[in-house]
Amino acid sequence: MVPEFSQKIDSLAKNNSISKNPRKSFHLTQFAACFVFPLFLVMGIFEITWFSSLNAAEPISLFNGKNLDQWRFRNPKATSKWTITESVMLDPKMPNHLVGKKGESILLNGDNGHGVDLLSLKEHGDCELTLEFMVAKGSNSGIYFQGQYEVQILDSFGKKDKELQYGDCGGIYNTAPPKMNATKAPGEWQKFKIIFQAPRFDKSGKKIESAKFIAVYLNDRLIQENVSVKGPTTSALGGKEKPKGPLMLQGDHGPVAFRNIQLKEKE
Repeated sequence: MVPEFSQKIDSLAKNNSISKNPRKSFHLTQFAACFVFPLFLVMGIFEITWFSSLNAAEPISLFNGKNLDQWRFRNPKATSKWTITESVMLDPKMPNHLVGKKGESILLNGDNGHGVDLLSLKEHGDCELTLEFMVAKGSNSGIYFQGQYEVQILDSFGKKDKELQYGDCGGIYNTAPPKMNATKAPGEWQKFKIIFQAPRFDKSGKKIESAKFIAVYLNDRLIQENVSVKGPTTSALGGKEKPKGPLMLQGDHGPVAFRNIQLKEKE
């Protein structure tokens, strides 16, 4: 990153009229060396440390493939559509539904998908989440970090990049549309890798920095980068923002399936 910034300074010196005056050009270089470069280096070191800490962490599986022992229902009185299956596919007769064969390894929110949200018993702060998901035709779901900040899941297949909104797949809901449409067709397995930074608070509990999505990859393509979120998303758990909270999988908007849910926490 430092060489890249250096090139920008050189370009400025070459193209700006200030470069015609050697003394002023020298002062510009001095300013960059004394103030800008050290700041840039500190930012780079912080970023490297942040990611190194995540990379060194051991992933935790949030779904054992057998049952919901690591989860609870958001509303215990609601009717659950969640089942455990060994396979899942589009219903040939109703492609807006998913059907699965009973077994192990896949978490399926079946039928019409209008059931109940799932909350992980495990609470997280800064983290990296990877998981695979499948949606039915026209379906809708979401992943809420700390139960508050949503990365949208939607059947956005075929939509043009210029038409994408924050409600499309990979969007940070209420905040930012994905940079590109990286979705696959309904009925295909897709993959998210999401690096999340929790909100920061001072000793009195006052929020001093908003939650941030450092990076969101959908099917190995970077679709979000350094997106700050001012507050909880619509349909979030609500309440005060906190340093830690549960992961929430939306289960009341449509059919969706998940597998290989892995969480790395910053050490």
